[in-house]
Amino acid sequence: MTGGAGYIGSVSVEAFLAAGHEVVVLDDLTTGHRAAVPPGVALHVGTYGDADTFARILASERIEAILHCAARSLVGESIRDPSKYYRDNVAGGVALLEAARATRVERIVFSSTAAVYGIPDATPIPEDAPLRPINPYGESKRAFEGALDWYGRAYGLRSVCLRYFNVAGATETLGEDHDPETHLIPNVLLAAAGSLPLTVFGDDYPTPDGTCIRDYIHVADLADAHLRAIEATAPGDPRTDEPLVCNLGNGGGFSIREVIAAAEAVVGREIPYTVGPPRAGDPPILVARSTRAADLLGWRPAHPTLEEMVGSAWAWRRSHPDGYPD
Repeated sequence: MTGGAGYIGSVSVEAFLAAGHEVVVLDDLTTGHRAAVPPGVALHVGTYGDADTFARILASERIEAILHCAARSLVGESIRDPSKYYRDNVAGGVALLEAARATRVERIVFSSTAAVYGIPDATPIPEDAPLRPINPYGESKRAFEGALDWYGRAYGLRSVCLRYFNVAGATETLGEDHDPETHLIPNVLLAAAGSLPLTVFGDDYPTPDGTCIRDYIHVADLADAHLRAIEATAPGDPRTDEPLVCNLGNGGGFSIREVIAAAEAVVGREIPYTVGPPRAGDPPILVARSTRAADLLGWRPAHPTLEEMVGSAWAWRRSHPDGYPD
């Protein structure tokens, strides 16, 4: 598993172990944490962009399938420094595919993003909506998805791409610890703890409460989707005779004010915030349609409420006030 020491990757490692799989982690630890990798799991510190080294790991560890969770993922950074995103997400991704091809690893699940859609014509967004990313991050993910598709057609690689918007929540042992933190729910909880001010960008959108509506899924539900997707890449499984793309979403999404209200209920006090101007290019509503994941993978969110997502994130933050020790 690439990125297995990160937020999403580590929770997926936990889920795969619980399902009886053996897991090997590759992570360069630039954003991941050594302490997030469960004891007994082999951790290789390095990058998937080094095809020769990655191929040696695949061969020596007798890897059967790859879950690719490692990628640069900050929209703002991608605009300031697109070379990092093309180098790591695109060129590095192709190096990963070449290492897999060289060692005959023919199963891969890509933890992608709904940012490949850009600003959609309508929501909920179906998988066949046009791909029109509006930043290098989304474009780099779209480019790797395209490579997966063509590698499948040419070399028989069986793959699943999972597209989603925002991931939140925690398990009892693993949570979100980023620096800098760019996601809404952990920033709301940091504001609740008095660690930083909170700004809501715009409150006059054409939504019921004037703030943007976004899709959220619990990190444990994403890990479950990763597990189901890996199983779908098994040789002979008709679901991946052609590359499979599935959106993951919660259905209707939640507004920023709903997120803040849920956090206030969880922490038991008001959370102060200021309202700033809307950000250019922010659509009022972004929600993914996930009926294909339900139909083909049997996936449905088991933790669909804001209370579960915010509550588990707050519980983890209280038990890990300084994040991971490393």
